[in-house]
Amino acid sequence: QVQLVESGGGLVQVGGSLRLSCAASGRTFSRYSMGWFRQAPGKEREFVAAISYSAGNTYYADSVKGRFTISRDNAKNTVYLQMNSLKPEDTAVYYCAAGPLTPPKDYWGKGTLVTVSS
Repeated sequence: QVQLVESGGGLVQVGGSLRLSCAASGRTFSRYSMGWFRQAPGKEREFVAAISYSAGNTYYADSVKGRFTISRDNAKNTVYLQMNSLKPEDTAVYYCAAGPLTPPKDYWGKGTLVTVSS
């Protein structure tokens, strides 16, 4: 079992930055791929970014490429999502996910809200 807790969400102006964190429990963290998804009001949950267990490979949705960076620290059981040049359309609840495949979908956090105001 893996438990995930997101943090770092909040209100930010257009063009600003935020860094989300996801703290994971469980000894198998380093063996799992980690990812971020988001769900905007009235829309389906969508993939944002993922990182392999070794951090050797990263994957991004086209909508965030060049603006968001996913990283992980296996010693701290934490995955991060650095979000720059934020846009109003980035407003959503952001969820952390873990699992053996990429993108991972086996374990989910409860989400953290990001609001980008214009």
